[in-house]
Amino acid sequence: MRSVFDREIMGLLNDISSMGTRVDRIMGDTIKALKDHDFILARQIFESDHYINDMEAMVERKSFNLIALQQPIAGDLRRITASLKVVTDIERVADQCADICEIMTTYPDFHSMQTPPLLIRMFEEARDMFVGAIDSFMQLDVEKAMDVCAKDDSVDEKFSQMVNELTSLLQSDHKHVSQATDYMFIAKYIERIGDHATNIAEWAAFQVTGEHKNMQQNMYDNVDED
Repeated sequence: MRSVFDREIMGLLNDISSMGTRVDRIMGDTIKALKDHDFILARQIFESDHYINDMEAMVERKSFNLIALQQPIAGDLRRITASLKVVTDIERVADQCADICEIMTTYPDFHSMQTPPLLIRMFEEARDMFVGAIDSFMQLDVEKAMDVCAKDDSVDEKFSQMVNELTSLLQSDHKHVSQATDYMFIAKYIERIGDHATNIAEWAAFQVTGEHKNMQQNMYDNVDED
């Protein structure tokens, strides 16, 4: 009976890993679409978002079935509970990419302003956080989860810099008002990707510790205590 349960857990985790890999690829394609103003690629990303929704529904269904039929306890229950939380954040990362691509393909003047290099660097950092968060979840690695959470400050800082850059542009160049506004929304979506990666990392730690904490706040508290 235990071997059947273990196989089902492994199948669940494999599904989450596959979902994470697919969303990582979506992020890479979204970065490329932004860099190159590739509107065909952006349209493909936007129109394929439902596949990730389907994967999320499948993982949720498997998780609820495991809880109902196997009645897991302790570490097993924590792993399934964390899985339910994590797939929501993974799906929302895909949603942010779809939202970015929708902006690119909806507004005809988007191509007339070059994508700010800082925005691309911010996106690449958020993507790196996401990959690290998925790894920490799969490997039950609390230290790696903490590293992911620590990187969120850099993404937040770049978001603030991006807002300042775009605000200055809005004030000095009225020709690019709509494009600068679009990029401000895109920057916010990328900042949210960093937040979702942080959430995944916190649930990764929960699997090991049994406690769900704001790891960033804990790090600040430790600094204050020192």
